[in-house]
Amino acid sequence: MRMHNSTSNSSTITGFILLGFPCSREGQILLFVLFFIVYLLILMGNASIICAVYCDQKLHTPMYFLLANFSFLEIWYVTSTVPNMLANFLSDTKVISLSGCFLQFYFFFSLGSTECLFLAVMAFDRYLAICRPLHYPALMTGHLCNILVVSCWVLGFLWFPVPITIISQMSFCGSRIIDHFLCDPGPLLALTCSRSPLMEVFWTIITSLILFVPFLFIMGSYTLVLRAVFRVPSRDGQKKAFSTCGSHLTVVSLFYGSVMIMYLSPTSEHEAGMQKVVTLFYSLVTPLINPVIYSLRNKDMKHALQKVLRT
Repeated sequence: MRMHNSTSNSSTITGFILLGFPCSREGQILLFVLFFIVYLLILMGNASIICAVYCDQKLHTPMYFLLANFSFLEIWYVTSTVPNMLANFLSDTKVISLSGCFLQFYFFFSLGSTECLFLAVMAFDRYLAICRPLHYPALMTGHLCNILVVSCWVLGFLWFPVPITIISQMSFCGSRIIDHFLCDPGPLLALTCSRSPLMEVFWTIITSLILFVPFLFIMGSYTLVLRAVFRVPSRDGQKKAFSTCGSHLTVVSLFYGSVMIMYLSPTSEHEAGMQKVVTLFYSLVTPLINPVIYSLRNKDMKHALQKVLRT
């Protein structure tokens, strides 16, 4: 890798070194095997949900259509980081180019933003199904579903290009080492030649907006859902209503719980080890257990998955 000396004896960076999880060579191979298995399980779990929804006519409803799209999103979300992480486990240099780093940065955060929006749309679907059951088929049409899905993808991918482009044009000096397994804004901004408080504030604002606006919408939707559920006279009716929301609420809690720990306070306040653990949780663990949550708590999905596995 080429390094250019500046007058201040610092180095202008032409690439980065992603430290990942420093350990012995044997440990790196063990981690490679572990994360490779997890990656395969994520791909298989989410692909199974997509196949089940596609193959079973009973699942051709807005709720499962959104779930299939969410599973498709999860596949690409983990793919934006895990293959590079696996390659780094077997690499001696662990180098990632500037362009590769910022492409990963863009896709990881764009897909994460799209996930926030999808969770909000899925909450809206549950609100209509429970609070407006008689009007639900007329309101949540296939056309509206398509519009909502496309809107999530488009808005998610249009949210971060400007700030990421600005950060990519900044000068990076000194150490080229990022003590993380992916290109994260905190470590990247720490490597700039001069601090940019305005950029840090701007990044915090746009990140907070894409986190908080969907989250507040989800909380508002489920507040109305809970109010409607408690008005249901029969206990069986309440139990059925809760079962349709339980999976989604669990997924929202896992994803937002870990993401907010990471991004609600300045990244510099977190130790590098804690950053990695929390990022691993919302970028790898939640996509792994989401298919389990949705399948175990849903009889129709269980039956559809059994049919897929038999074929």
